[in-house]
Amino acid sequence: MKKSTKLIAILLALAFIFAGADVFAQAKAKFHIGVVTGTVSQSEDDLRGAEALIKAYGSVKAGGMIQHITYPDDFMSQQETFISSVVALADDPLMKAIVINQAIPGTTEAFKRVREKNKDILLLAGEPHEDPLVIQSAADLALSADFVSRGYTIIWAAKQLGAKTFVHISFPRHMSYESLGRRRAIMEEACNDLGIKFAFETAPDPTSDVGVAGAQQFILEKVPQWIEKYGKETAFFCTNDAHTEPLLKQLFAYGGLFVEADLPSPLMGYPGALGLDLSKEAGNFPAILKSVEAAVVAKGGAGKFGTWAFSYGYTLTAGLGEFAKNVVEGKAKKTSLNDVFEALAKYTPGAKWNGAYYLDVGTGVRARNQVLIYMDTYVFGKGFLPTTKQKVPEKYFTIKMKN
Repeated sequence: MKKSTKLIAILLALAFIFAGADVFAQAKAKFHIGVVTGTVSQSEDDLRGAEALIKAYGSVKAGGMIQHITYPDDFMSQQETFISSVVALADDPLMKAIVINQAIPGTTEAFKRVREKNKDILLLAGEPHEDPLVIQSAADLALSADFVSRGYTIIWAAKQLGAKTFVHISFPRHMSYESLGRRRAIMEEACNDLGIKFAFETAPDPTSDVGVAGAQQFILEKVPQWIEKYGKETAFFCTNDAHTEPLLKQLFAYGGLFVEADLPSPLMGYPGALGLDLSKEAGNFPAILKSVEAAVVAKGGAGKFGTWAFSYGYTLTAGLGEFAKNVVEGKAKKTSLNDVFEALAKYTPGAKWNGAYYLDVGTGVRARNQVLIYMDTYVFGKGFLPTTKQKVPEKYFTIKMKN
């Protein structure tokens, strides 16, 4: 009797183990998606987007779908390390897609080497640092902030806020970039068309000898003078992230308007300018927006300051990961703009997206694998402006940067 009882117990235990193994096998992801971002110190929002994907679909090490790795902070001097780490993702037989945000220099080479290993892996690039024709040669799809449409819509939004003048702040290095140079030219043309005075002001490059601290001090000292020169019905825009915080700080103190940052986010400049600690809200953009909005309104900035309601970097990582999953599962087509916008919208409830395929201003040819995107502008104390519903006149897509 004892032997049979023991045998039954052993058989039950084995059955439980195998049943458990089956359950675990069923829970394991059928395919993997590699997600490559910067670190917390280099690009926190991009990384938070990867964390959102892991929360939704699990990490590979836990039997889930997402394999997240980061690239070095000094990526310009460690390109080979970055490339090798991306290519290593293709060694995983379950790897079906790789997302890189931001697609730093070396991404094209990394994608080409991945293709040599596995030609079927879906390759997606977020905010590529390499020239459009370069990244287009390797990526299935690249998404970039729409510097063309935003060159017009930021001016349109400034007018809605009551701006009579628009001041563009930058420096020679940035103005040599095609995307930034073209956007400046588009903004000037839009100002002419919409009845706003355009002005350009030069500020120090944070990568120059003065450094970030010197560049920020310059902005702190200059903004009161600019307000006196142009008046409080002036919207300011700067091309450099380091300039944003001191600009906002002084606009709250001296007056002026601000539509949105170069790479918009409620975290871009606002927390530092307003003295906010948002560590508890990390990654929760509705909560972040609510906290920033309360502080802006308390400063008397309602209807005068704007942003994107969700971080561009966060949304790009999470949205591209979602899009990759949908394409692999056959729920989306990699050539469908609507499918791209739907994937992005999952992580930006309440915000609308728009965009268009990149148009090479030299050849007049539209790319089929690079899309310029933008979101509705959110004005603190007022809500969303219908930015994405505005029709951008066709002529703006052919405006070239000025020499």
